[in-house]
Amino acid sequence: MLMLLGLMVTVPRPALAAANGFTDPYGRELTFRGFNVSGSTKLHESSLLPFRTTADAATSATIMREQTGANAIRFLISWEGVQPTATTIDTAYLSRAAAQIKQFTDRGIHVLLDYHQDLYASYLFNTGSWYTGDGAPKWVIDKGSYPAESCGICVLWGQNMLTNNAVRKAAYDFWHNNYGVQDAYLAQASSALTYLGNALPKSMLLGVDPFNEPFDGGLDGASGTTWEQNFLLPFYQKFRTVMDGAGWSALPLYAEPLVFWNTTFGEAGGLSTIPALGGRYVFNSHYYDGARITVDPTAAGDGTYSAAMNRIRDRATGLGTTGFVSEFGNAMSSSRTPWMIRAMYQGLDSRLSGATFWNNAATSGAVLSATQWHWDVYSGRHSELMNGNPNKVQTSGDAWNGEDHSVIAAGALRLDRRVLDRLYPSAVAGHTLAFGYEDLARDGFAGAGTQRAWLTVPARLTTIASLVAARQYGVLVWRDTGITAPTEIHLPGSFLPARTTVVSDLGAVSGIPASGAITATTETGASTAQRLLLTAPGSASGTIHVALIVNTADTTSIPAATLTSARTELLSWASSSF
Repeated sequence: MLMLLGLMVTVPRPALAAANGFTDPYGRELTFRGFNVSGSTKLHESSLLPFRTTADAATSATIMREQTGANAIRFLISWEGVQPTATTIDTAYLSRAAAQIKQFTDRGIHVLLDYHQDLYASYLFNTGSWYTGDGAPKWVIDKGSYPAESCGICVLWGQNMLTNNAVRKAAYDFWHNNYGVQDAYLAQASSALTYLGNALPKSMLLGVDPFNEPFDGGLDGASGTTWEQNFLLPFYQKFRTVMDGAGWSALPLYAEPLVFWNTTFGEAGGLSTIPALGGRYVFNSHYYDGARITVDPTAAGDGTYSAAMNRIRDRATGLGTTGFVSEFGNAMSSSRTPWMIRAMYQGLDSRLSGATFWNNAATSGAVLSATQWHWDVYSGRHSELMNGNPNKVQTSGDAWNGEDHSVIAAGALRLDRRVLDRLYPSAVAGHTLAFGYEDLARDGFAGAGTQRAWLTVPARLTTIASLVAARQYGVLVWRDTGITAPTEIHLPGSFLPARTTVVSDLGAVSGIPASGAITATTETGASTAQRLLLTAPGSASGTIHVALIVNTADTTSIPAATLTSARTELLSWASSSF
């Protein structure tokens, strides 16, 4: 729903990839934020889908939309679920998937469809193994002749990709199309995408991630970049053809590089030597802090992940498209996780640390869209027979290879809501020049621990510094491109419209009014979640707009003189910075 000249209108917003980001039919730049739904797709107890029932999907979608402001999910499906036998496409599985997806699209949440695999298949592992996989069906594994699986001395399950000969040989066969397995994969994808494309609203779909975390299985003496050129890119091009033939030609393919790119260790790949992909593809990266997962004992803080996220931005630009971070996060078992995730979101918001933002905002860069790993409503309540072994029933965490990443358990958010329910520019009527957000999230779980501001205002901006002190706030700067639709910014639940202060070139208000250039309304598909609308009718193309949004719930109102002074400072800062 959009407020245009006082009228509420419904507008579908398909997201198109381009060098300058995702856009809607108005030409507004879009930002997507949300979660992966979910690791339960790896489990047979969940019938290889994120939810056991459509009702569970509906409940989850409602909680996610209302409590986190998410406007996107990465929805996992499984090759094994789609094609349980060589001659069967399970339309009942696809029907259940579509019903679950609709619970999200009906609530204004866009969907990236993800064909998920890890370690290629669970059927490569013996019943007593420490590890398991997911993805390919048993009939595919039966085609090959694979050695007894063994990871050797492994600290993390991902090491199977490097040392487990069964896993590596199966992946090698896929990329070389031995036994025709890649052809079979593309054929079932054509059937699945045709079915889902007919069952789902295309305006709410973001595209397809055709293969989660691709790993080579063997380089034949070549480099990772050469392998990407010779095997990964041709696969993506074939899958792109499948998408086009199945009716998905208007939506991009989300192309992931080699799995270990940008994770501290094993940096080969990154699609860094292939030609520009263009807007029919998205550069789709994951990010996990390999160092802190293994050997680095330090805590995350202001600017910790700027370099890693900027690498993703720069690689996307080099490929002539936009970037998307479809997985990031950390285990809930680590005491450092709350601020690690906070710092990752900060890196998604801006190229800059909080300490440098106000003095260097012109280099803030693009806001990255992302989906966090992950959202599992069954966290800690599983009953999964690991590799079919009734003596190894997995109940805790994610019930998969010892992981525990879900941000929700028993219907409640596990992290400080201020980390997850964030101010972000969901639709910008022009070109985003800078965005920064101070969430004031604490370093413990569920809101416990220490609070510390990272986005610090220079002392020279006296009134602004005073206004935002010990308060959540965000600042957005954008260049008008003649779009008449409003700029939309998600308001976290802590930003009550009646107690939110907005200072902008469009005006300055203490408490957001019901109408005018600065107003608020509910998010599409939500009952309580709110968004801020900033409208600049008649503004000349090229005009620089700026908005400072402050959570002033601790006071009934901000004095008019303070608003006037803050606006003067803000406009002076914007004019001198951009």
